[in-house]
Amino acid sequence: MTTVTSTKKPRLTTSAMIASIAAEGQKTVAAPFGHALVKEAAKRPEIVGMTADLSKYTDLHIFAQAFPERHFQMGMAEQLLMGAAGGMAKEGLMPFATTYAVFATRRAYDFIHQVIAEEKLNVKICAALPGLTTGYGPSHQATEDIALMRGIPGLTIVDPCDALDTEQAVAAIAAHQGPVYMRLLRGKVPLVLDEYDYQFELGKAKLLRDGRDVLLISSGIMTMRALESAKALAADNVDVAVLHVPTIKPLDEATLIQLCSRPGRLVVVAENHSTIGGLGEAVATTLMRAQISPAFRQIALPDDFLAAGALPTLHDRYGISTESMVAAIKRWLA
Repeated sequence: MTTVTSTKKPRLTTSAMIASIAAEGQKTVAAPFGHALVKEAAKRPEIVGMTADLSKYTDLHIFAQAFPERHFQMGMAEQLLMGAAGGMAKEGLMPFATTYAVFATRRAYDFIHQVIAEEKLNVKICAALPGLTTGYGPSHQATEDIALMRGIPGLTIVDPCDALDTEQAVAAIAAHQGPVYMRLLRGKVPLVLDEYDYQFELGKAKLLRDGRDVLLISSGIMTMRALESAKALAADNVDVAVLHVPTIKPLDEATLIQLCSRPGRLVVVAENHSTIGGLGEAVATTLMRAQISPAFRQIALPDDFLAAGALPTLHDRYGISTESMVAAIKRWLA
């Protein structure tokens, strides 16, 4: 894994389409998914890489350079991509099918549901631009992708936090038999979990830090924001625990129940997803079924079609920036 530390000053605006979420001076890793897939494919000849005209923008071009005979460019036809991936899986191959999350979940939903999931085929769908990670507006913002995928029986859902999580998750989902939907961070991806002795385990949540006042439960890039928020709140003597939940389905209910049973803590779920149908509702349902009722709050994107613009501005506007999270938690504790 090659890390790069940025020395440039932060830009006031960013590209609406593709923008790094790394802060000034933050360590990053270039294309962790692409490099991890090449490493795994060297051990597993059954792995093939497939995309719908987006190799460069899902980092699959790195796989294509290493294994050109195992790379399949399906054109701008996501339904065909998923149908072909299912067919290849039936022949014993392990397709890693990449596109943008909006196209995978909204445009090709029926093909994932009927061709891949119902047949329990060994297809790994790796979808870039999850949640609010592009400023191009509702046509490219996959704010409801987890809600859609959670409804498909037998489909494993993974939402990595950073470059290390992504790299380790690739190996884990390749070892898992069955269909997977993984939210994909691409380009220069922040590296944060290396400081926490972290190891990805499919289906397991990880307590990254403990704390007496607040339990922050998060997935994806919001775990990075949760850790930043915990450090900021410590300056005000607010002790925050952070539980990273990289596997949304199946959910690690045992760990959630154990940690949410501790009395006196505010439980906050933070996710880069709509408030409808994502991690927050999954956690809330788990706690209600277990008859556990802590003080509960949710940091998530609104049930709305979001605006277009620069990511820092949008993250502030919709409450998923570190500053917005800190302000919300202080307000809830007041």
